[in-house]
Amino acid sequence: MAGILNKVKKLGRKLTESGVVQAIKERAAQKNRKIVLCEGEDRRVVEAAEECAEDGIARIVLLGNPAQIKASNPDIDLSHVEIIDPANSPKTEEYAKLLYELRKAKGLTEEQAREQVKDGTVYGALMLKAGDADGLVSGACHSTANTLRPGLQIVKTAPGASAVSSFNLMVAPMAGNQYVDDGLLVFADCGLNPTYTAEGLADCAIATAKSAREIAGITPRVAMLSFSSKGSAKHELVNLVQEATRIAKEKAPDLELDGELQFDAALVPEVAEIKAPDSKVAGRANVLIFPDLQSGNIGYKIAERLGGFQAIGPICQGFAKPLNDLSRGCKAADIVCAVAITALQV
Repeated sequence: MAGILNKVKKLGRKLTESGVVQAIKERAAQKNRKIVLCEGEDRRVVEAAEECAEDGIARIVLLGNPAQIKASNPDIDLSHVEIIDPANSPKTEEYAKLLYELRKAKGLTEEQAREQVKDGTVYGALMLKAGDADGLVSGACHSTANTLRPGLQIVKTAPGASAVSSFNLMVAPMAGNQYVDDGLLVFADCGLNPTYTAEGLADCAIATAKSAREIAGITPRVAMLSFSSKGSAKHELVNLVQEATRIAKEKAPDLELDGELQFDAALVPEVAEIKAPDSKVAGRANVLIFPDLQSGNIGYKIAERLGGFQAIGPICQGFAKPLNDLSRGCKAADIVCAVAITALQV
């Protein structure tokens, strides 16, 4: 009976799923990537593993103790999911040696490496580094630092990337939203960098526009957000956004990008006509770059909880291989979406 109820729930989710999310999953399924889910102790992660494998979104590796996972989730079909226990895997010693070589210059001992490799996220990051997986998703029951630290220490940043940043796909509710033509907005940075330099914020905007185009399939129109529109306020925080806008335009002259813009000026055509009448982005932006982590994190959670948007992410950009952090408040459906996006980032 539990298995039947589970299938009915999943069917209900699919019937109410947006076209944006369906398209992302379908594109991911065509890639046939191997994605690691590091938290087999979390039921949401286990449910997501089953759905991803069942729908062919990706080949799933679930990390944790197989007996405990199956005993805790008897109603979930994991027959098509590979389960690996980092504490007892044939690869554990090999990965411990790899970790030691990567971190010995920082003082890591071989004994410490053997202990650290038993952690799911560390093990998953080593799978990525060794080429034994295509992407990693973690963070459902661990902090962002617990996910990103192994990424930065083991996977490292991509060549040419000045920093790692993150973005969220914000999927409009089924009833729609008058200011969201494509049913989708992209918010950044809502989950990673507390503060930015002007150049870092510009690089985040350019990277997010690229992600919006490649992952979401939309033509990016980027608004650099502030509490000021086109010089309406004078403050050093406004100066930062103005300078970031200048740098981004210089680095990516073909990108539709403008700032500084208040949130309403970025999205509402009538407000844009008053506050930024000469802007080609104002009133029609679909990629919103927040000036710092506080505003970005608050903004996406307001849109999610009060506006009914589905928040997918934060999705990281700038790692040498796809590695993504989840919100600890995520649902199983959010994890499935994160897996699909990770597969598309490969």
